[in-house]
Amino acid sequence: MPLNLCNYDQQARAAVKAFWQTRADARQKQQASGKADQGERAGVTGGKNMDGFANLVIDLVRANGLAHAQICQQCAVLTLPGYFRPTKLWDLLVMDRGRLIAAIEFKSHLGPSFGNNFNNRAEKAIGTSHDLATAYREGAFGVQERPFVGWLMVVEDAPASRAPVKDKSPHFPVLADFAGASYLQRYDTLCQKLAREQLYSSAAVIATPRTALADGAYTELSSMTGLRSFVATLAGHIAAEAARA
Repeated sequence: MPLNLCNYDQQARAAVKAFWQTRADARQKQQASGKADQGERAGVTGGKNMDGFANLVIDLVRANGLAHAQICQQCAVLTLPGYFRPTKLWDLLVMDRGRLIAAIEFKSHLGPSFGNNFNNRAEKAIGTSHDLATAYREGAFGVQERPFVGWLMVVEDAPASRAPVKDKSPHFPVLADFAGASYLQRYDTLCQKLAREQLYSSAAVIATPRTALADGAYTELSSMTGLRSFVATLAGHIAAEAARA
């Protein structure tokens, strides 16, 4: 039976439009109330920016054999035990008859500041996955197959995110794949390494300009870190779990 990718490109374009619209609506609402946050925080604190991508994941779960799986999206049911810390709150969990099927993080990064924020997101992504993997190894989720662990990043496509970046490393040279790379290229490299080192089942990054509010336009940076790869890997995992069940 072939995998069902749920018209992912069409859904992704709708999710991108909703992403920008939700941010714009939240910013306007806070400005109207006189309590506007500083910079991009006004859009972030509105919440639900990535709901369209979460809906795509839900459709993939339903369409590939786990129609009755429990989809966890509320804070009260999004916590998993950790190894280096007591618990971690995820963005979306898929549970089926007491088994953890998938744990997914949805993140975004908008300008004008791309500098230290990239390092912060990289450190959190690495730490989160390592903590979950170790907890799984130590039996925190019981005896079960390894869950799908996903990381999906949406980055603003802008001159600042595409411009080469210089780094200062006085003692040793920066690794070649990061030297002079833009922030978008760095996210692509990060996602490739997260998957290659098996920290995540799949890690994806897409770039989208603010003008995508009108048409949902987005760009994949490479086949390894593209949305199609993420969707296909997740659908395959869900189908395997359904067959096992």
